[in-house]
Amino acid sequence: MEKPSPRIFIVDDDEAVRDSLRMLLRSAGLTAEVFASGEEFLDAWIPDWHGCLILDVRMPGLSGMEVQKQLIERQASLAIVFVTGHGDIPMAVEALHLGAFDFVQKPFTEEEILDRVRRALEADQEREALRAARQAVEDRHASLTPREREVMASVIRGHANKVIGFDLNLSQRTVEIHRARVMEKMQARSLADLVRMGMLLEAREPR
Repeated sequence: MEKPSPRIFIVDDDEAVRDSLRMLLRSAGLTAEVFASGEEFLDAWIPDWHGCLILDVRMPGLSGMEVQKQLIERQASLAIVFVTGHGDIPMAVEALHLGAFDFVQKPFTEEEILDRVRRALEADQEREALRAARQAVEDRHASLTPREREVMASVIRGHANKVIGFDLNLSQRTVEIHRARVMEKMQARSLADLVRMGMLLEAREPR
């Protein structure tokens, strides 16, 4: 199943800001969906959405920070670019610590916001590619038997077949068979390839 393309979302209570940003993005060959409040955006949000979210910090009702925290709870995959006023810098820094991609301070130039959006979209695509690769590795790893997982863990730690056999109370020949099956099921072309897969598994995102 093909994944949906990255999208751009604008959440700002100022209609003039929403319209000007949408027209600016359109002039650069990008399209965006606009929302007048954090509540409106969260009501429309679906898990498949990914891309760039341009989010105002100060809004009536839910603030940008509150929207971000709700998106974190929902495990949303969006690169957030906050739009901040001068007095909002401490909040913007906190937002970065919570995982926001970047922030742009008012008044900003067209070049500034376009640069942030493009970089946010690139970061989102890289994150999606990594997530897809990790999911593929996790699916293959799930197909291993418990014994094969034990052998794989030892192999990626650099243990020789003889050592693995001693640790797991297996004959060297049995270890060789398990190792071959691990390489086949994990679709690893080399030991280095298998080690990289092990690193992806260790770095898997919390669920």
